[in-house]
Amino acid sequence: MFYGEYEHVIDNKGRVMIPAKFREIFRERYVEKFFLTRGLDQCLFVFTEEQWKAEEKKFREMPYIKAESRTFNRLLFSSACEVVCDKQGRILIPDYLKNYAEVRVDVIIVGVSNRIEIWAKEKWTQFFDANKNRYEELAEKLISE
Repeated sequence: MFYGEYEHVIDNKGRVMIPAKFREIFRERYVEKFFLTRGLDQCLFVFTEEQWKAEEKKFREMPYIKAESRTFNRLLFSSACEVVCDKQGRILIPDYLKNYAEVRVDVIIVGVSNRIEIWAKEKWTQFFDANKNRYEELAEKLISE
């Protein structure tokens, strides 16, 4: 559903423009509300409400008697917030999430199928440079015939 890589900036009020292609998908699917939370690899995850409910169900089913499950759920859900696009297609990123992802001004917004990721430009560049040569290796390991 979400594909591509887009470069944007955070404005002085902490808002970022959602790429036009993603906003088109939102309109087509009548998506108004999103959930923004800590992602992995120090990025931010953005889920549609529908996808968030599916992910939330999986995480709720993790056994709370295991310390790792409790810790993960606490970190994920304590940082989650509901966001909506304003009339210009921007969402507000709370300071605690900007701090987590080290987002300052320049960001890369990446479509990763069922979610959107927001990266500090420097972090995305580091991640991509460190992993771009592993693409074929990862395909061989992860994709079975």
